[in-house]
Amino acid sequence: MQGERRRRPSLSLPILRTSRDQHRDGTLTLGNLLLALGETSFGWAIVLFSLLTLLPLPPGSSLVTGLPVLVTTFQMVLGFPHVKLPRPLARLSLNHNKLRRTMVRLRPVTMRLERVLAHRYEGLFARKHERLLGLALFVIAFTLFLPVPLSGWFPAVALFIAGVGIVERDGLVVIFGLLLGLAAVLLTIAILTSIAISTQAFMA
Repeated sequence: MQGERRRRPSLSLPILRTSRDQHRDGTLTLGNLLLALGETSFGWAIVLFSLLTLLPLPPGSSLVTGLPVLVTTFQMVLGFPHVKLPRPLARLSLNHNKLRRTMVRLRPVTMRLERVLAHRYEGLFARKHERLLGLALFVIAFTLFLPVPLSGWFPAVALFIAGVGIVERDGLVVIFGLLLGLAAVLLTIAILTSIAISTQAFMA
């Protein structure tokens, strides 16, 4: 078992290879990258779209980069069988170098996931649970849109972990991602509450 886990391919390799090839061809867009990964499953979409929110971009960019993951998780809530990206999002151009740097920054996370991933708790992925799972992920994704300082990284990493769990059919990893996401939501609420209290005290 340990040997099998050590031989597991890198989680980032398919994304980086596909991104590099499409960058060379001048066809690197959000829709093309997702399709080239071999499927339009919600797992791969959440992995890819959560990465977008982690790209080194100017403050406030999460209002745009977080939109695809919000759309994806909402489609899960609605019971869509697979991801259907709106055309403007599908045509969104990506920067290969920024995507590669983000994957490098996430390497400590992906290395740990690669060591523990396994098929388990697969009942979580039953069709009857998909809407509820989508709702939980949607709530986490929604925190990316809130103008809260320093709170974007936390929910994005939680979504990335949950997405990897969905791709690899590892319910335990998905649960861990959801718990991390719950902590991110609570942190966001705490920060917003603190800001509201401070604002009221200042205006009193």
